[in-house]
Amino acid sequence: MSTSLLWFRRDLRLADHPALLAACEAAGPEGAVLPLFVLDPRLWDPAGGPRRRFLLDCLADLGREVGGALVLRTGDPARVVPEVAAEVGADSVHVSADAGPYGRRRDAAVERALGEVPLVRTGSPYAVTPGRVTTADGRPFRVFSPFARAWRAHGWRDPAPRPRSVPWAGGVRSDDPPPVSLDGVRLPPAGEAAAQAAWQRFRDEGLTGYRDTRNTPGTDGTSRLSAYLKYGCLHPRTLLADLAGVEGESAATYATELAWREFYADVLWHRPETHREAFDERMRAMAYDTGPDADARFAAWAEGRTGYPIVDAGMRQLRGEAWVHNRVRMIVASFLVKDLHVDWWRGARHFLAHLVDGDLASNNHGWQWVAGTGTDASPYYRVFNPVRQGKQFDPDGAYVRRWVPELRDVPTRYVHEPWLSPDGVPEGYPLPVVDHAEERRVALDRYERVRRA
Repeated sequence: MSTSLLWFRRDLRLADHPALLAACEAAGPEGAVLPLFVLDPRLWDPAGGPRRRFLLDCLADLGREVGGALVLRTGDPARVVPEVAAEVGADSVHVSADAGPYGRRRDAAVERALGEVPLVRTGSPYAVTPGRVTTADGRPFRVFSPFARAWRAHGWRDPAPRPRSVPWAGGVRSDDPPPVSLDGVRLPPAGEAAAQAAWQRFRDEGLTGYRDTRNTPGTDGTSRLSAYLKYGCLHPRTLLADLAGVEGESAATYATELAWREFYADVLWHRPETHREAFDERMRAMAYDTGPDADARFAAWAEGRTGYPIVDAGMRQLRGEAWVHNRVRMIVASFLVKDLHVDWWRGARHFLAHLVDGDLASNNHGWQWVAGTGTDASPYYRVFNPVRQGKQFDPDGAYVRRWVPELRDVPTRYVHEPWLSPDGVPEGYPLPVVDHAEERRVALDRYERVRRA
């Protein structure tokens, strides 16, 4: 009897899973498929509590879906995967291809360690696998808009069918999951069924107004699917197939947001060093603040104690839900880099430690976009005004009041500028840690020095 090993990674689902179909085909009608997940210390250790907990909850859901057959092992995949393959006499190991810098190195090491047992890559976590879309002369895209046009023109396969039944192999030892503490953080329900329900709810109830509501953090105007996409509880191809039959600007806008995710994965594929270094090499000379004063300002930002309500609301939402509205992510990132003059990498790393949807490509290149060091780039001289952003996108202060209880009784007129209120700043809420106008001038002066150089 033939046995295929299906190594799950960022594809924790059974529907629209090409690698699962390939494993079933390799096993044959009389064979079996062993589902495996490896808790890799290289990925587990840097992840914060929210991502760890959500991952384990997704694995628990997947384990139920495969009838308890899921094998969990901990260690270096280059050692663990060949060991498990040898235990069950696997004829092949099946995966969804990983486009990340570490994932590519890891898979190459596993492939070597497997020897004559093939590592079969089928599909990826993206509608269009990174590296597939290039310019007419074969170069990678550096700007989003032409990438998005080429990405749409390239197209993607239809969703893969869910197998009617899978002969899961059983009786293989599985490790107990490690304990994870969350400290009261509220996470979304985990797993494939929860992801599909969230998508159906958004598609039926929220998609129509998405173009207008996606920028207002005080309303429930986004899909909140990012954590499910991060761990592959849903495949973006499934969403795009549903959107294909929907007319209107909101559906097109949502597809464009999926294209941003694929663009950043493509950038990381071609330029793996940009997970840490500025995509625009010229901006690597930019001066940032360090030392005790910078650390104190960073701490105020991380704790939501800057005195700028929209910034503080966003950072408190991060601590409370392990998620931040996309518009607010841009606001708080701009404030850290251009008002507090802290390196974007420090903020990106803080986000990855706290976000349930923390994705290296999207997170770090999103930070670079705001910092003016990345692709397209919001030019460095575009500095988000936190007061103006608050007034424009949270005009009634609903978002601020939800996350900053000290300001719940402040009149709407002053909710984004409480220091102007005749009653003064409410007790317990800080005055602004910096003067935005002054720090904007400092940021632009530093940029001008880099530009001249």
